[in-house]
Amino acid sequence: MKKLFGTDGMRGEAGRFPLDVETIRTTGRSLARQLIEKATGAQPRIIVGRDTRESGFWIEEALIEGAREAGAVCESAGVITTPGVAFLTRTLKASAGIVISASHNPYRDNGIKIFTNTERKLDETTERRIEKDIYEATEKRSTGELSTSQAQAQARQSGGEIAGDADLRARYLDYLTDEVSANLRLDDLKLVVDCANGAATDYAPAVFERLGAQVIAINNRPDGRNINLDCGSLHLEHLQRCVVKEKADLGVAFDGDADRSLFVDRRGETVDGDATLWVLAGALAERNMLAGNTIVATVMSNIGLELAVKSRGWNLLRADVGDKYVLEKLIETNASLGGEQSGHIIFPRESLAGDGIRTALHLLRRVRETNHALHELVEGFVSYPQVLVNVRVKEKRPFDEVPSVRQAAQKTEEQLGGRGRLLLRYSGTESLARVMIEGEKKDEINRLANDLAGIIRGELGEA
Repeated sequence: MKKLFGTDGMRGEAGRFPLDVETIRTTGRSLARQLIEKATGAQPRIIVGRDTRESGFWIEEALIEGAREAGAVCESAGVITTPGVAFLTRTLKASAGIVISASHNPYRDNGIKIFTNTERKLDETTERRIEKDIYEATEKRSTGELSTSQAQAQARQSGGEIAGDADLRARYLDYLTDEVSANLRLDDLKLVVDCANGAATDYAPAVFERLGAQVIAINNRPDGRNINLDCGSLHLEHLQRCVVKEKADLGVAFDGDADRSLFVDRRGETVDGDATLWVLAGALAERNMLAGNTIVATVMSNIGLELAVKSRGWNLLRADVGDKYVLEKLIETNASLGGEQSGHIIFPRESLAGDGIRTALHLLRRVRETNHALHELVEGFVSYPQVLVNVRVKEKRPFDEVPSVRQAAQKTEEQLGGRGRLLLRYSGTESLARVMIEGEKKDEINRLANDLAGIIRGELGEA
């Protein structure tokens, strides 16, 4: 049985398995039944929210219909950020929260993320049980035991878009401006805010304006199909130009569901998640709140962060790629700050869910309390050149079991010394070996990466 849930929920093209109407309805029913079982029969309460994709409303209808059939009470927050749903699920002590979003993916994709009321993603045991129910229902439909076709089910989705509960959305907005932003004022700051035509559109500009900032919002007119389209955290070029043109103090870009944010300083230079971790770690350290003097990053975080952290006498721990694994490492080590190069930052003392708006507020607080521009705050952090070479392989044998690859990797690391880094890994979704090297000299790391990739291609590559 193929796994349907990945590290960030269940994702795919909207309308196709597993994001067809009947499968989504089965997902809602299965989740509700398991919540009832865990609560020994008590009626579960589920909070549902979505981003701005055109498929979001019918996916939401199907999920809610399935969950209600199984006995759950469902409340929709309408269009809201992923961390907004996590916050509501925790504070309202709901049984679960469901986010309908495919994050930074194009509009044709969508996904289902499920949170518990601790703000953690659904446990794998429950995910496997949902997958089992989905495959059993699919088998019944294929053998004629269930007669409702996808087209008939889709035709019933004619009630129009679910507006959602405005009070739920207001509750999240108030939390950001009253609690996360306590005693923070942004008067006299000019900000450019790239909403990615996504879930941040009705939240991020409003938060910053409430705090007194002059806000220039861009990519803030979602039409169902323009989410992440040449904008947001994956496409910073427009934001960079706009910050310089408007002579703004800084710019911030969100992804489609606003659980991550990246920044642009007043000179138009980008500030990624690694640099953001560096700045925020300094703020926590000054308050003696950087637990264990430790930061959690991922295997993809730049060696520049590692060297900068060491220069302060702090520790850098690396987790596998994915906010799920960063969170696991944070909880395991009791660290107080972690994140990814992509801009997904977690403050576990405040919330177990990454929130791009929260990250921006913490960064802006640092700007305010130091009276330094963003480019001044990132001093001490230097991002090293990085090269990534992909090799298509016929099998994913452990690299240590291939003598020539193992020896070449060891030689490469010796040549890099302590001022560079090699990361060999396989893609989790494709038949690819990835050779990533960071170092001071771009020409050198290009040569080293291609030499090592050639050896991997010779040993494991497709004929």
